[in-house]
Order: sequence, then structure tokens, then C-alpha cells
Amino acid sequence: MSIEIERKYIIKKPEIENLVGKESYSVSEIEQIYLESDSGTHRIRKRSYADRTVFTETRKIRIDKISSVEDEREITENEYNELKKKQKKNTVVLKKTRHVFFENGQIFEVDIYPEWKRTAIMETELKNRTTQAEIPACIEIIKEVTGIKEYTNAEMSKSFPSESEFM
Repeated sequence: MSIEIERKYIIKKPEIENLVGKESYSVSEIEQIYLESDSGTHRIRKRSYADRTVFTETRKIRIDKISSVEDEREITENEYNELKKKQKKNTVVLKKTRHVFFENGQIFEVDIYPEWKRTAIMETELKNRTTQAEIPACIEIIKEVTGIKEYTNAEMSKSFPSESEFM
């Protein structure tokens, strides 16, 4: 278990070529499914890179708007397929392309969703609660959505927000 401290932003969809050259850049396709849970968030994820696919199960309990306790473990493809059968009612499989890079001493994750054409979501994990995010020059912030429930992936698997809400 670990404590995750992060900030989340809606950003103008970046030019991917501006991200590719960044330190520790990687790209993956993610399929995320939310499961029934008595407490917190319970999800499974299939993350496909060019050379491998990783399956994980994660349980998260929110502490406050910028931090949560996270328990994550790698699972087998068979476990993933079994857990898929427990998908939470009234949710859809959330799909996104994730671009990850390192800059200004921070890791940034830019998620591109097929539902949005002009925008994306960017998260950055922080070392502690007082650390300020240093946003890369190639990223244009539209709105910070840290702690806003409707922009959590769990909520977006129920009802995906329209870009017109913030454009």
C-alpha cells in the first residue's frame, strides 16, 4: 500500500511529437474496468505497451481531494478475465491512450480519451502535499480538476463529461 498525492488537470490536447522526445517517455493503451466495492474504488486495468501487456488490480480509498491510499497488484490475464465479470452496474469500459514522461523532477501522465477531440487529462504525482506542480511549457492548462468527482475515472466510466463543459 502506498499514499498517492496528485494533481489533475484538463488540458488542451497536446501535440504528441512534443511529448515523444521527453525524458522516460512511454505510451500505452489502457482498458479500465470498475468493479463493485464496499469501500473506496476497486478497478482492474489492462495496459498494453508495444512489447508487453500488464494486468493490474487496484483498490483506492480517498483521504482528501489530492491524496488516496492505493493498494495495487499485478494479476494474470485469467484473473483479469474473471474479475471483468464483476463489472460495476451502469459503467462502461474506460479506454484511453496514456503518454508518460518525466520533466521538472516530476512524472506526468497525459490521458487521451476517444470521447474528446480537443482536450485531454493530465495528472502529476507529487512528492508531498506542499510540492507545487511545475507544468511543462508544451502543456496548456484549461482547468484544474483535482478533487472534482465528475473527472475521476470511476465517475467517467458512468457518465463521460462533454468537452463543451469547459471549452
